[in-house]
Amino acid sequence: MLYDLCLPWYWEYDDTFVGMVERACIEQGISLWQIKPDNLLESVTALYKGVTTFKTLLHRGQGEATFDPIPRWAKEFGARRINPAEVSAWSEDKATMHLELINAGLHTPYTILLPPFLEQPVISSIDLAPLGYNFVVKPSNEGGGEGVHLGKNTLEEILRARMDFPEQKYLVQAHITPQYINDTPAWFRVFYANGETHPCWWDTETHIYEKVTAEDEARFELGKLRDVTSRIASICKLDWFSTEIALADEFIVVDYVNDEIDTRVQSQALDGVPDEIIERIAIQLVNIAKEKL
Repeated sequence: MLYDLCLPWYWEYDDTFVGMVERACIEQGISLWQIKPDNLLESVTALYKGVTTFKTLLHRGQGEATFDPIPRWAKEFGARRINPAEVSAWSEDKATMHLELINAGLHTPYTILLPPFLEQPVISSIDLAPLGYNFVVKPSNEGGGEGVHLGKNTLEEILRARMDFPEQKYLVQAHITPQYINDTPAWFRVFYANGETHPCWWDTETHIYEKVTAEDEARFELGKLRDVTSRIASICKLDWFSTEIALADEFIVVDYVNDEIDTRVQSQALDGVPDEIIERIAIQLVNIAKEKL
């Protein structure tokens, strides 16, 4: 049995997203193989015995080691992998992406890059003046805000923060104060999927999204959000991801690339992504599988 698209998943909150992928597959005549914890052993056995295979992999089993044989098989046998692990690892390194974005002419916060604590445990001095009164300290390879220290302003705080993830490089970044548009901070999260961009207003405190409308784009000249995101896509080479962009004096890319998107939808979670955006993402990812036909 040869499936067009394989979707391993285990997170209960992926359920709505998976349903959207399933509907898109039906509408486009794509066969879908869902691999979940309850059929994982049988599925991996069938895959490695050549009984059941697939052309394209949309992997949502990250973080569960028992799912790892599936992307390994996909790489070995040349299946199309959406967001391949090695591309994700490269693009999620914030220190690497920082330099890549600067080289591409995109604006980022003023940043000092520091080596891992284990590589250079003692740093005697850093010129903190260009960072302003307070700054952000973040590890290079963590996502979801893990290990991020906000509102810091001393060398001691930087050095202590580096010990959270001692094997990782660290970024010390100037705090960005966005403009206000209609009493709303001009802070955005933009979703990208296979050529489509979906900008959202994003509240950094409540994490609530609101779609940037066509009227918003025209009235407040926000079309550049799409351009910046497309340029990030051309750099990171991921099929789908999100990025954070703030409008200060310029559009500044604040959080570069997040590739393991939280697919909870707004109709089910207050801080979820607007349903229609997740649905468009599902359709675009299925389109990748269709291209393999």
